[in-house]
Amino acid sequence: MSVELLTTAEMGEADRLTIAAGGSGAALMAAAGRAVADRAATLLRRRGGAKVAALCGPGNNGGDGYVAAHALREMGFDVEVFALGDPAALKGDAAWAAALWNRDAPRVESIDLAHVDLVIDALFGAGLARDLDGAARALVVRVNAWRGAEKGTVLAVDTPSGVDGATGAVRGVAIEADATVTFFRLKPGHLLLPGRALCGATTCADIGVNVAVLAEIAPKAAWNVPELWRAVLPVPRLDGHKYTRGHALVVSGGMASTGAARLAARGALRAGAGLVTIASPSDALMVNAAALTAIMVRRSDGPRGLAALLADPRKNAIALGPGLGIGEPTCALVETALAPGEAERACVLDADAFTSFAGAPERLFEMIARARGPAILTPHAGEFSRLFGPSAGSKLDRAREAAARSGAWVVFKGPDTVVAAPDGRASIASNAPPWLATAGSGDVLAGVICGLLAQDMPAFEAASAAVWMHGEAANAFGPGLIAEDISESLPKVWRGLTA
Repeated sequence: MSVELLTTAEMGEADRLTIAAGGSGAALMAAAGRAVADRAATLLRRRGGAKVAALCGPGNNGGDGYVAAHALREMGFDVEVFALGDPAALKGDAAWAAALWNRDAPRVESIDLAHVDLVIDALFGAGLARDLDGAARALVVRVNAWRGAEKGTVLAVDTPSGVDGATGAVRGVAIEADATVTFFRLKPGHLLLPGRALCGATTCADIGVNVAVLAEIAPKAAWNVPELWRAVLPVPRLDGHKYTRGHALVVSGGMASTGAARLAARGALRAGAGLVTIASPSDALMVNAAALTAIMVRRSDGPRGLAALLADPRKNAIALGPGLGIGEPTCALVETALAPGEAERACVLDADAFTSFAGAPERLFEMIARARGPAILTPHAGEFSRLFGPSAGSKLDRAREAAARSGAWVVFKGPDTVVAAPDGRASIASNAPPWLATAGSGDVLAGVICGLLAQDMPAFEAASAAVWMHGEAANAFGPGLIAEDISESLPKVWRGLTA
C-alpha cells in the first residue's frame, strides 16, 4: 500500500518529472481516463444502469473526463458529455482529450438528469484554489439534489468538484460523490474532513507516474496505515522478558477521579509494555489498588513523590493528564515529568496536563525543550485552540505549526486525527469509527502511545501506530463501544498486525 500523500504542487511535480524522463502527458491522461471509465463501468454493472453523463471542466480534470467518456462509449454504454466552458478553448493534453471524444459537448446548463444512471464529475480536481460560483456552483447544487432525490450515482475524478485537495475544505459548495478515483497517490483532502466524507469510496489508480520521483519530491505527509510504521512496531522476542519491554508509568488523579488513569494504564499494558505502574496520591491508593490486578500501584504525592518514582531509570515512559485536574499542582507534576535526568524518558501529556498551561504555553514549551526524550501532546480541537490559540489553515497545517512551535509531537485528535512531528512529518488517519467518540477513549489512546514508547518505538511512529490501533480496536468491537472495550479489543488488532 502506498502511504505517501501528495499536495497538488507535489503531484504536478511528479507529472513533470515523469514527462521529463521520457513520459507523455497524453499517456498519463489516457491512463487516468481509462481508470475512471473502469470504475464507472463497475459501478454501473453493480447497480444496473447504462446511461452516463460526463461533466467536463475547462482544464486537465475535464480532459480526464473526455477520455473516460470515450472509453465508456467504446464499452457499449450510453454516454453524453456536457462541458463547462468552451471545449474549443482547451489547450495541451485536455485539447487532445476533447478531440478524442470527437462528438458534441453541449454546455452544462442544458443537462437533463432525468434518465441518467451515473454522473462523472470531471469539473475541477484537487488543485481548485477558489470558491465555486456561477454555472459551476449551480450545476453542483443540481447534481447533489438529483443524487439525493433520485438515488443517482456520482463518480468524482481526482476529488469531488469543490473539495480542496490540500485541506479537505469545501470551496463554497462541493459535489457529494459515491466514489472517487484519484491518481498515483492520495492527497490530504481525501482524508481530512469534510473532504473525506464527500469523496465516498476512494480508489487510487496507477497511471504510469514514475515511482522514483518520490525520492526527489520527498513528501512529508503520509496516510496513517500499518505500512507507515510496521517495520518498527515492537514485537516480543523469544528471548525477551518483561523488563526488556519497558516500564510505563501513569499518573493518577485524586480519589474521585482515578478512572481515567486506569483506562490509560490498561491501554499501555495492552499496547505491550512489560510493566505498567500507576503513580497514585495517598488518598486514592486503596481505590486504585482495589480496581487493578496486572497493573501495579505506588504511592506518589505531589512532585516530590513523582520524582522519587522516576529516579528508577527503568521507568522509561510516562503518561499524565487524565483526571489530574487543571491548575498549578498539575503544572508542577508536568515539570517533574519533563525534568532532564540521567536517563532518557518519553512523556505523553494528555488533557489536563497541557490545558493547565493554556494561559502560558511558552512555559510548557520551554520544559519540553529541556526534556531528555520526546514529548507527545494529544489535544482534541477544543484543547488545541486553548493551548495554541486561534490559527488559520487546514488541520494538517495547524498540527505541523503546533509541533514546530512546541517542540513536541502533536496528536491532533478527531475522526481525521493528524500526528505531526517537529521536523514537519505528518500522518493522517482515516479509520476511526463514529462510536469511538465516547468518554474515556482519549485516555486509552494516551496509554497506548505510552505503552509503545516504553518499548522504544520512535515517537512519530508510536503516536501514528497508536492512533491507528485505537481506531481498529473500536472497529473490531463495533457499536455500543465504551472506553473499557478499546483496550480489550487490542489483542485482535495485534493478531492482525503480527499474523
